[in-house]
Amino acid sequence: MAENSSAMEVLRPKKLDTHPGDKIVAWARAQLEIARSILDNPGGGLLFATQTIGQVKSGLHERDPERWDGVVAILDRVEDAAVRREFDAARGLLDEAASKLGSG
Repeated sequence: MAENSSAMEVLRPKKLDTHPGDKIVAWARAQLEIARSILDNPGGGLLFATQTIGQVKSGLHERDPERWDGVVAILDRVEDAAVRREFDAARGLLDEAASKLGSG
């Protein structure tokens, strides 16, 4: 039997990039802009946009649930509007969420 030379060696988990301090604001704003730009693109735009929105929601909630509660609530509404294909409403809510994030 031949030896498997393509075995993978796993040393440790990849370090999690947590966007320290208020750097999370710039990250979240950039992610929401990406989501806004691909929301109604054919070929998976809705899927990737809602996935991105979910990542922003969880990142903000994990960082400081009390501080970001209002933004997370808006992003919940964005997801609801997006899956109903109410793209104009979803974009308006994304703008509102980005505004509430501030400039960080």
